[in-house]
Amino acid sequence: MASDNSNIKAFQESAAGEKIAFTKDASHPGRFVFTMPQPPTFTNVEDERRHLKQRLVAAYRVFSKLGLDEGIAGHLTCRDPEYPDLFWVNPFGKSFSCITAKDLLLVDHSGNVVKGHSPLNAAAFVIHSKIHAARPDAVAACHSHSLHGKAFSSLAKPILPITQDACMFYNDHALFPGFNGVVADEAEGERMAETLAGHKALILQNHGLLTVGGSVDEAAFWFIALDRSCQAQLLAESAGTPICISDEVARDSHRTVGSAISGWFNFQPYYERIIREQPDILDVDEEDGKLVL
Repeated sequence: MASDNSNIKAFQESAAGEKIAFTKDASHPGRFVFTMPQPPTFTNVEDERRHLKQRLVAAYRVFSKLGLDEGIAGHLTCRDPEYPDLFWVNPFGKSFSCITAKDLLLVDHSGNVVKGHSPLNAAAFVIHSKIHAARPDAVAACHSHSLHGKAFSSLAKPILPITQDACMFYNDHALFPGFNGVVADEAEGERMAETLAGHKALILQNHGLLTVGGSVDEAAFWFIALDRSCQAQLLAESAGTPICISDEVARDSHRTVGSAISGWFNFQPYYERIIREQPDILDVDEEDGKLVL
């Protein structure tokens, strides 16, 4: 029997600056609507750059806190707001737990470090340059060798809609088949970008996970949620045969929990916690917003 989803709660994007509200939907009796807050907007590029770099640093720290990093592997990037063909990335070999805004490297799509003096991870360039070039809407991209993500990737199959959270990725992720070793070939990065297409996530077989988003917050949360969806499916399938949510409900749920604003908003509790525990993340000064090439 198909589930009755007439009372499923939905997100409604609100105007910038609007506060959270919970109201009844006048056009659908018995249905409720959450009015969500919006990401901040900026009147100058310097403030936006400071914000992006601060959020990127916070994302590294959150990944470390959650154990999503693995040695020297992994890279999180964000597109520069003034120069969209440049992106900020972590230096090779530095712990996610220690990264600051001043550690970040600014890299172009040819692999040149245009700001910063630390070494660049070749795989970070090969993967992220192609993703950012192919997806102008992707402000940020996250890739790491998280435990559950790499375990699940070895199965070479997609995430099933077995939970509400898994519906974030319903028809919105792809599998990159095969493993050809450490990514050092630009053609491999191009194939990853082609496979990702318009989706928010990519499962890299025998490798790990990759997510993108219209903000650092969104991309980071999608990665956290995808790794946990991998874990949930591994656990469920080890115990038996999980029952999938119907296509109709999964599609409807995806419109809610899989929306860009939902991804951004879901990262805010992680951000709130990490800056309370590690307030040095907030040490982003005016110089961090300036960029002279």
